[in-house]
Amino acid sequence: MKQLSWKTRRRLSLVALLVWLPLYVVLAVNVVEMFDRPGILWELLIFVVLGFLWMIPLRFVFLGVGKPDPDAPHDGDDEK
Repeated sequence: MKQLSWKTRRRLSLVALLVWLPLYVVLAVNVVEMFDRPGILWELLIFVVLGFLWMIPLRFVFLGVGKPDPDAPHDGDDEK
């Protein structure tokens, strides 16, 4: 399986944050509200768990996105 390029992962991460995450938040709130409201600590725990679950299917997209592009040409200014 071919890995995604840095540029592709960066674009996908932007789409994930601007499209997938807001949709996931709306979905998570609606799913939790379908049930009787649990105690405040249970509700906090549910939202914390749901807050981490959205990242699991997208973790490969976010890996290394915050680092400089490894494929970009280097200036050579590092050798001073």
